[in-house]
Amino acid sequence: MTLRARLAAALQPELDAPQTQDVFLYADRPLPEGPFVPAAVLVAITDRAAPGLILTQRHAGLRQHSGQVAFPGGRLDPGDADAVAAALREAEEEIALPASVVDVIGRSDIFRTGTGFAIEPIVGIVPADLPLRPADGEVEAIFEVPLDFLLDARNRALKTVDWEGGKRSYYEYLWADRRIWGVTAAMLVNLARRIEAVRDML
Repeated sequence: MTLRARLAAALQPELDAPQTQDVFLYADRPLPEGPFVPAAVLVAITDRAAPGLILTQRHAGLRQHSGQVAFPGGRLDPGDADAVAAALREAEEEIALPASVVDVIGRSDIFRTGTGFAIEPIVGIVPADLPLRPADGEVEAIFEVPLDFLLDARNRALKTVDWEGGKRSYYEYLWADRRIWGVTAAMLVNLARRIEAVRDML
């Protein structure tokens, strides 16, 4: 079965979970006030024999989440038709990934953050070895992690720490010299859960 067919099977709406991996963020804290702000990220998977997943390291000078690993993405702008348009626009702005080369397959589980965003992960396949370029002042680095590494449950850990008077749990991957954790890692866990759910059918 092709990579596209495998992902399409995993992204069927019937696999949406009523409680996804964002729930643990709220175990000991109130929900953000007001409606969640719509946002989107691009989960770009490279079309090669051993597929990889493109991630970025945010610039160290940013005010929020500086230096952290993230998918390219951001909040929906008024001119964005939907989450797909937002994810493609942000990927082009942040890493010079042309929207025209992305084969959009579908979306994974919407993730609600403690800062009040509802992030829709848009999953797409892109050609391997594109000449990507990090946006000055926004993206420190662009790198690719083997998809099989991220799907293997043995490569992720669930950590719990004391935070603001309570306990906070988060997922973490360590790959090469990169630490992938928090919201990004949890969205990867959600995607892995979907792929595991259909693995026996593939």
